Amino acid sequence: MRTHPLAAILRGNFQGWHATRRFLVVATLMLSHRVGAADGLRVGAAAADLEADDSMVIAGGIEAGRGQGQEGKLRCVAVVIEKADTRVAIVACDVLMLTRRSLDPVMTEIQQRFGIPPSHTLINCTHTHHAPSTMRVHDYGPDAVFTRRVQEGIVRAVGNALSNLTDARFFFQLGEERTVGQNSRVLLDDGQVFWIGPRTNFARPTGPFDAELPVLAFRDLENRLRAVIFNHSTHTIGTRASGRRSPSIYGLAAQELEAQLGGTVAFLEGASGSTHNLDLTGDECTQRIKAAVFATLNRATPREISRLSARKSPLKFHVRRFDDAAEEAAVQRYCRKYAPSGAPVIERVFRTMRDELRPVQGEERETWVQAIRIGDIALVGVPAEYFTQLGIDIKNRSPFRYTYVAELANDWIGYLPNFEGHKLGGYQVWTGLQSYAEPGTGERIADEAIRLLNELARVP
Repeated sequence: MRTHPLAAILRGNFQGWHATRRFLVVATLMLSHRVGAADGLRVGAAAADLEADDSMVIAGGIEAGRGQGQEGKLRCVAVVIEKADTRVAIVACDVLMLTRRSLDPVMTEIQQRFGIPPSHTLINCTHTHHAPSTMRVHDYGPDAVFTRRVQEGIVRAVGNALSNLTDARFFFQLGEERTVGQNSRVLLDDGQVFWIGPRTNFARPTGPFDAELPVLAFRDLENRLRAVIFNHSTHTIGTRASGRRSPSIYGLAAQELEAQLGGTVAFLEGASGSTHNLDLTGDECTQRIKAAVFATLNRATPREISRLSARKSPLKFHVRRFDDAAEEAAVQRYCRKYAPSGAPVIERVFRTMRDELRPVQGEERETWVQAIRIGDIALVGVPAEYFTQLGIDIKNRSPFRYTYVAELANDWIGYLPNFEGHKLGGYQVWTGLQSYAEPGTGERIADEAIRLLNELARVP
């Protein structure tokens, strides 16, 4: 007959200690849930599936791609957190990115239908490179049908999350995953910065890799997992089967964790404009991400959400001015040496993008910066493929010990390098629809994020 773990401890028998520890943890958590049932926290979560087919243009490459079949689901995942009279909606969409043109109407509809203002709604794109296109970039534009489905999916996910709000407790743990990504802007021995092609002449990385993997979990009063949000900072590229539509490594990990744990799992893409996986298969990345999230979740401890609040502010920036001849030379120099077979196409695409940008050089535009406080944890929404160094700078300057960046949030204005990145050059800096904001925009967004975080920190 199996010995009850608590009886084993009482008799001094410590065999099966891991089973005993699990018993005590669960018992403690359930007691803490009961004791804290009146703290006023409610949480709801839901996912809306996105229908796609083989005729749709796949985003993520220089030219329009195509997918044959699909692995996993493409989804919009919403987690709604309610405390007292405040609600915050956090949404993750399995697409490359979305601009204000698509998202502003969605924000308005969420406010009108559900009463959650745009300042309290964060819509993040997971940045999968294996989903239909939802914006104009490189050599293709958005698929109108799929983009509309994403807009509808966001609203549907938020509405369904609101419909299942339940009393909950909050758990948090900061973990890490150091192996699925690395700083991919490596300096080559000829002074250029790596993008594609052979990797035989690496000199050194030009920036950091952020391995932090925070896990935010919400359990109901019966200790059932209702929602998990995790965040990590590597480009979302890689599938198990090549040539298929896919939520990619983070989305696959989230869906498989759901099947294993229950609840709803959402991934927020971190500041990964300068970090990629260069070595592992999509399957290996997925397995390692799952293992890291699972291990971190198992160590998560209860935390009080003393304050739930949010801020969102507009930020004006300018389209950069550029020297067309210098831009052409930079693209040619790299591509003809490291990607000669694709050089004619790449050069043509960048010429076309510069043609589009030339008449609007210096034009002022407006985007969003956002900060959300969940107790002593802060989330920052930035509207770009944000260089990792800038994300780390926000974390280091934040008044909150636990601060995490969600890039591609509420808008997309291309890559945002730091000043050093601009000086070094490389694909992420070449002028095009993928990178058009003037130098310094990334730092200005960081400054505005810190201003918003300081405002949230001053709220009693």
